[in-house]
Amino acid sequence: MIGIFGGTFDPVHFGHLRPAWEVRERLGVRDMRLLPAGQPPLRDNAVTPAHHRVEMLRRATAALPGLGIDLREIQRPGPSWMVDTLQEIRTEAGDRPVVLIVGRDSAASLDQWHHWERLIELAHIAVMRRPGTVSEHSAELAEFYAMHTVADLGALAACPHGRVCEIEVTQLEISSSRIRELVRLGRSPRFLAPGAVVDYISEHGLYR
Repeated sequence: MIGIFGGTFDPVHFGHLRPAWEVRERLGVRDMRLLPAGQPPLRDNAVTPAHHRVEMLRRATAALPGLGIDLREIQRPGPSWMVDTLQEIRTEAGDRPVVLIVGRDSAASLDQWHHWERLIELAHIAVMRRPGTVSEHSAELAEFYAMHTVADLGALAACPHGRVCEIEVTQLEISSSRIRELVRLGRSPRFLAPGAVVDYISEHGLYR
């Protein structure tokens, strides 16, 4: 099974890494990939240059052999449409199950994604849910999730795509925007992100 967890990772922090690790364990994902976005089409504000975000990811995952990095969106010109990425991965994967891993906020706005209806034809969708939270969707999305959601996580291994599941993950109130704000204010984001990432931010003067 291939797991795809996308984001700008600007910077990567424990709020990314811990849930990704938990989903990997729960689903038995052997090939878990963190996928840094190139040009996120739904983000108005600029992101940090790709080579910095990639290097921070590399340092964060250096001691985590269960997490890899997929650079195809960084290397591909133009907007980073997930549907295009999943089409490439689907072609490479053959009949292997592919799981797109998204947070609750992304799941609630999935119908704003480019050709979102095709995503389920290319991959399963695993929605990370924090304890005690309730997901809210548009009527169209609610119908979509009701049609495809399964309770048995093992069912995702039985076919290449087409199913949705919810996975409860540890609640970590950490955000990249908060880390950037702390750095801008001259305060340390230590213990919100791996030490190697915090050191890299300092070494290269990022977010100041």
